[in-house]
Amino acid sequence: MCRLLGFSSKNSSSIPQLLGQDLDNFVALSQIHCDGWGYSHVEHSSHHAEKFREPIPAIDSAHLTEQISAPTDGALLHFRWASKGLEVKESNTHPFTHQDITFIHNGSFRPFDVLKPYISDEYLALAEGDTDSELYFLYLLTEIKKHGFLLGIKSALTFIKNNIDHSSANMMIMNKDFFVTACRYNQDRIPDLFKKDTDYYELRYKEVDGAVLVASSGWNQEGWTQLTNDSLLIVDRSDQSHSTLTI
Repeated sequence: MCRLLGFSSKNSSSIPQLLGQDLDNFVALSQIHCDGWGYSHVEHSSHHAEKFREPIPAIDSAHLTEQISAPTDGALLHFRWASKGLEVKESNTHPFTHQDITFIHNGSFRPFDVLKPYISDEYLALAEGDTDSELYFLYLLTEIKKHGFLLGIKSALTFIKNNIDHSSANMMIMNKDFFVTACRYNQDRIPDLFKKDTDYYELRYKEVDGAVLVASSGWNQEGWTQLTNDSLLIVDRSDQSHSTLTI
């Protein structure tokens, strides 16, 4: 399981700038979610997403501060807690990217390759690692090519909700035009270590300094708005307007 954080901003900003004194609380989550970390960004004016990944705890990285402090108008940050049996290595570390699309996930699918039959050969050939999360991303790309960015995401999440065995399909996906967060989880599939934390899979968002910030639970989120399970939060990066859509 993992921790997710992302933002889209009208003007260039950074995660430290937006979180302020709460940054250390979020980074502390990587003490348990310690099987790698990664950061990606894609400018609203760009056609290419950049990423940096390490298969070590974020809290131990010499590169974390430098990476997340660089000014950008859209970024994703991921702390990985590997599912049982999946290797800790860079190619299994989030984010995953393709062209201007970048993606992070929290959850698991059973079996890990259950989505593989639904991925086009074009995108299956892009696989570098061996995780359910990367296959989830490639399935999303398949649906996006069929239906367009927003309709493809909704199509994929609806199919997963109704047909695929999963603990959580929570994810964030961003391209140059949109920042989308999916909140889709099964409350009875919280990891044993966090059984008492009934909000483990919850996602919350906040508007701050012309940005929309979204993150996983487990740290100080006073004043944030909770996303309803089985919903998409869609941020239009042209003006930072946002709306929710039921899956």
